[in-house]
Amino acid sequence: MLDWFKVNLQYVLPKHLLSRMVGKLAAAQAGWLTTALINLFIKHYNVNMSEALYSDPKHYKSFNEFFTRPLKEDARPIEGDPDTLVQAVDGAVSQLGPIRHDSIFQAKGHDYSLTTLLGGNPALANTFKDGQFATVYLAPRDYHRIHMPIDGTLTDMVYVPGELFSVNPLTAQNIPGLFARNERVVAFFDTPVGKMAMVLVGATIVASIETVWAGTVSPPAGKNVQHWTYQKDAESSVSIKRGEEMGRFKLGSTIVVCFEKDAVNFTDMAPGQVTRLGEEFARNAQVSDPV
Repeated sequence: MLDWFKVNLQYVLPKHLLSRMVGKLAAAQAGWLTTALINLFIKHYNVNMSEALYSDPKHYKSFNEFFTRPLKEDARPIEGDPDTLVQAVDGAVSQLGPIRHDSIFQAKGHDYSLTTLLGGNPALANTFKDGQFATVYLAPRDYHRIHMPIDGTLTDMVYVPGELFSVNPLTAQNIPGLFARNERVVAFFDTPVGKMAMVLVGATIVASIETVWAGTVSPPAGKNVQHWTYQKDAESSVSIKRGEEMGRFKLGSTIVVCFEKDAVNFTDMAPGQVTRLGEEFARNAQVSDPV
């Protein structure tokens, strides 16, 4: 009954208004009050501050600054050779596996449309049909910067307006089409394994979604899909190396990574498995595993 209440309450809550109000609070530089809020959060979620570049909560002038804290340089070593794809975030695997034509598995009894997830443009989505996907959930205690699994050159970015349901496991199991309903930012890259789509999914009280090349993409929340294209040879082209930061969430959320058919071989992962940035995630399917 409690789970039913938690899920159904989300349908009636003013999620965008609530999220923007929390965003303002998280951005505030409120001195001792900010520090007290950070200390409370660390204690409640058991955040490991020994990995943070700045471990003293007093260092952070706002809650957002704390939430997007950088890690020490050696906290997340990047594993493997250039044909090894690495985990993009700290989190936990929600689901992964084949994209069945245009259908992605969310949870038992729930699939959603690849095309809808990527913004409704068939020209961008068709590349990934019958490919593979991985969905990773970032809990509040996790490191909230998102890094590249493999070298990539940005070709497109799409902002998709939508809901702001929670993306925790309970909600994923109960709200149909969750990740294709929520507000999101989709970045498309050319990589050594082919096209890759990185979907940054918004959620309740996510104060903003940012990328390293465009800064804050949301908020403000738009009412229409927006599409930007990037030229590879232009002065403004964006190329990001494996393991380098590509974006961040201010408050927790989920990423969905999509690959073309026969592009990668995932490592032995399963739903619920903890992920750590830089650990081996997959290998280029066209390259033999190292002996």
